[in-house]
Amino acid sequence: MAVPKKKTSKSKRDKRKATWKHKATLQAQRALSLGKSILTGRAQGFVYPANEEEEE
Repeated sequence: MAVPKKKTSKSKRDKRKATWKHKATLQAQRALSLGKSILTGRAQGFVYPANEEEEE
């Protein structure tokens, strides 16, 4: 028969949520930094097609 799980404490729950939000903040900062470096032409670790003309 199924048994209910133990309740998670508020501190554990809040810590998990804070970690998740912090990871999202770091990813947003990295994405913004990469975008800025691409616009200024200083991107070294990112490969993308530049100035390709469409062939018809």
